[in-house]
Amino acid sequence: MLQVQLEVGTDPREVGRARRWTRSRLAGFGVEPEESLAETLVLLVSELVTNAVVHTGRPAVLRLLFSGCPAAGEGTVRVEVADASGSPPRRRRAEGDDTGGRGLELVGGLADRWGWLQEGAGKRIWCELDRGSGAGAAGADVRDAGRAAAAESLPEGAYGGWRVQPART
Repeated sequence: MLQVQLEVGTDPREVGRARRWTRSRLAGFGVEPEESLAETLVLLVSELVTNAVVHTGRPAVLRLLFSGCPAAGEGTVRVEVADASGSPPRRRRAEGDDTGGRGLELVGGLADRWGWLQEGAGKRIWCELDRGSGAGAAGADVRDAGRAAAAESLPEGAYGGWRVQPART
């Protein structure tokens, strides 16, 4: 298992820095920027870091954990965001043109697994994406269906232009 981490401040511009950092780390492990895996991981990082910055107002730590060999197309990539807020994450249901309330819905639709853990006075929110033999064709179909459902719930231009698209085949 390989782990890399980035300390994230409370400024909303930190979300963009976290996305750039994630892309560079993925490229370093042989995951091409245009791959569906990279695009999905960057979106997941964006959502989880945004939630930490916006809802806690406290610094956080972003971690990427790689098991297996991403460059060979196998293994699992885990995203974790730890913060010092003891408030649990709360799934909300956004309506119509609401600009918030979709983050954890997107995470649930895109990730193979996700959850959170209380850690001392804070918490850690995590999600995982399987790659290669672990996911299999059925896992890809489920994730594609989750992406399509998440995309339908977004109003045009939501999340700074992010739109969720089914994986390219």
